[in-house]
Amino acid sequence: MSSLLPAVMVPAFIPSPSQGVWHLGPLPIRAYALCILAGIFAGYWLGRRRWVARGGSATVLADIMFWAIPFGLIGARIYHVITDAELYFGEGKHPIDALKIWHGGLGVWGAVGFGALGAWIACRRAKVPFLAVADAMAPGIALAQIFGRFGNYFNQELFGGPTTKPWGLEIATDHRPAGYADFATFHPTFLYEAVWNLGVVALILLADRRFKLGHGRAFFLYVAAYTAGRAWIENMRIDDVNHFLGLRLNVWTAIILFVLGVVAFVISARKRPGQEDIATGPAAGLPVEGETPDTAEPSEAKATDETGAEATTAKANDGSSD
Repeated sequence: MSSLLPAVMVPAFIPSPSQGVWHLGPLPIRAYALCILAGIFAGYWLGRRRWVARGGSATVLADIMFWAIPFGLIGARIYHVITDAELYFGEGKHPIDALKIWHGGLGVWGAVGFGALGAWIACRRAKVPFLAVADAMAPGIALAQIFGRFGNYFNQELFGGPTTKPWGLEIATDHRPAGYADFATFHPTFLYEAVWNLGVVALILLADRRFKLGHGRAFFLYVAAYTAGRAWIENMRIDDVNHFLGLRLNVWTAIILFVLGVVAFVISARKRPGQEDIATGPAAGLPVEGETPDTAEPSEAKATDETGAEATTAKANDGSSD
């Protein structure tokens, strides 16, 4: 650390944001929240295009996202609060701060896990194949994370160790961790992860175009590809977090999920090749095969049949034809 230049001698290539909050009268507009919302819309846009391209109904997907997005946001906060409980609970802490999501603190693991739970519930209710939805949304999830990481930039959080590289990120004095007050520029891990996630988006789109990934394989590929990058990027960060066996907790999470993602991908490829058919049935907004659509009440349908039969008989007796 002593070999790095002190703060006054290091020019910042990436400057700190001048502000992260703007006020419209009494209403604060926070860049972090705007980035999260932009990510949600961008991810949904991409997932919707993929879902519709496979024959799915945009309305059906919107109904599923109505469950998945709130679940994901709540889960993201729950994961953060649980894994960093010392920030909110204990002597001198204020538990009410755990609800202040605008201050930052969303765990992607909780977002994806709880979001998937919400989507699964909605799919069960609508009789839609959950893994087909997961495949459609997989690159959209990575795209949403790109926008979310820029929220960390505006909050000046989750950066790496000091660096004199020309892409070093300037961090304001009051945002520097203890022991790093004399260093001005740090590794922009938010940018590293954003670029990595852009590669994940491209990987999934290209692989899906080439191999027609189905039965969860696009989603499993997302899990494996994202966690492979997250593990080494997470290890660069210097924010104070919990460790287990010498590694940051999120590094262990990334390693475990990487293994699970690879295993799930291989098993799915061997047992269920190809893609699900979502152009028919509930996924396309159509009734289940063998069921009669509820477009008319039985009594109305019967009355229509009887009227039609009577008209046909009358025309036959008159000798008329169309």
